[in-house]
Amino acid sequence: MTKKVLGPKTHLCPMPVVLVGANVDERPNYLTVAFCGTVNFKPVIVAVGLGKTHHTNKGVRENGTFSINIPSAKMVVSSDYCGIHSGSKTDKSTIYGTFYGKLNTAPMIKECPLNFECKLLQTIDFPVDEMFIGEVVESYADQKYLTNGVPDAKKIHPILLTMPDNNYWSIGEPLGKAWEIGKKFRK
Repeated sequence: MTKKVLGPKTHLCPMPVVLVGANVDERPNYLTVAFCGTVNFKPVIVAVGLGKTHHTNKGVRENGTFSINIPSAKMVVSSDYCGIHSGSKTDKSTIYGTFYGKLNTAPMIKECPLNFECKLLQTIDFPVDEMFIGEVVESYADQKYLTNGVPDAKKIHPILLTMPDNNYWSIGEPLGKAWEIGKKFRK
């Protein structure tokens, strides 16, 4: 079998779709992002990559805080809207209900099943994007999205993105328990 050369592209798929929240000009603003991930376990540190031209970046830098909100698949239309309309031209503060946690400056979305409140630790400047690295100071979830006190992916029904075809997806059935199923492997 010969592998086809695809070039250095964003084929890491699927990627979680999140709404990054920041107060900009004294009001909540939300931006849809798929460049997001956990980069450290204890303390919990996350990273989000945002294009340098995004209005949200200004709020992250000014306040030193941001939120990561996990929308459910039923929020795909409003989530996409937040990614195609700039907060510099469109007031996105009324699209969702907003709440604040411990930091009082990282707006979070009430309608999202899962929310992370983050304190900015570092900003890395790349040619096109800025990476904001933050420590999760608290996470929040509605009880109906938990199973045995833990967020349940099936109940949350998160949105996933594939690139470069630019399609939204939802998750399917579990394949097996992580750090367990591999014990069955035999060469």
